[in-house]
Amino acid sequence: MKNKKAMLAVSFGTSFPQTRALTIDAIDEDLRNAFPGRAFYNAWTSGMIRKKLRERDGIVIPSPAEALEQMAADGVKDVLVQASVMLMGEEFVKLRGIVSIFKDRFERIALGAPLLAGEADVKRFGDIVRSAYPERTEGEMLALMGHGSPVTDLKAYKALQRYLDEKEHGDVILGTVEFEPGIEPVLEAVRSRRPRRVYLAPLLIVAGDHANNDMAGDEPDSWKNRIADAAAAEGFETEVCCILKGLGEIPQVRQMFVDHAKEAKEL
Repeated sequence: MKNKKAMLAVSFGTSFPQTRALTIDAIDEDLRNAFPGRAFYNAWTSGMIRKKLRERDGIVIPSPAEALEQMAADGVKDVLVQASVMLMGEEFVKLRGIVSIFKDRFERIALGAPLLAGEADVKRFGDIVRSAYPERTEGEMLALMGHGSPVTDLKAYKALQRYLDEKEHGDVILGTVEFEPGIEPVLEAVRSRRPRRVYLAPLLIVAGDHANNDMAGDEPDSWKNRIADAAAAEGFETEVCCILKGLGEIPQVRQMFVDHAKEAKEL
């Protein structure tokens, strides 16, 4: 067991089996393949989702702390942690705190950065976004629904919006389902641009509850219906086309996580 190395892949989790296979499992597999010399462990941060899977499906997935405890018990000495999160928000801050608590339990523990950790990441990801969705013609726009976070200053979202404005001439608009800026930037763009068609997609690693319900659901307050209603209130009709594809389905996004794991910094 001496000098045993291991990788811990951390995700928020999802209760949607199909999107899990296409996103979380795909990210895990890419990370496993990128580090063949490391034993592989995984963990989910959402206690609610872990509980739901345990009770509904009999699937037991550890929390990050539980996984790290198991790694220590297994004699792991060198730990590499990579989380599939978007930015330096609430989930990443919590995970970094947990990992820091365990750093004295191992000879070395390193943590990879989130997807949008700096300017180079923003540009790389922005170029991926430009090619990952249907090519837009005149009168069409793309709206992306991010999650948002109470502990981020939104620099990454703002930088991404600026880059997309520069490259896409304002026809790609970002909003968030929770916290600022919310859906309002999308509604403002619909009112001002009066598009005949809006492609609506999640700026989320998985196309789970937020994507299926808050974004594409049939309830009056879903983004799909609020966009259509905003257009109708201005006297025009907009077709809203929902794209239920999580970012984890995009190979170039998964490669960004692999690259961040390779550049992980020791705590």
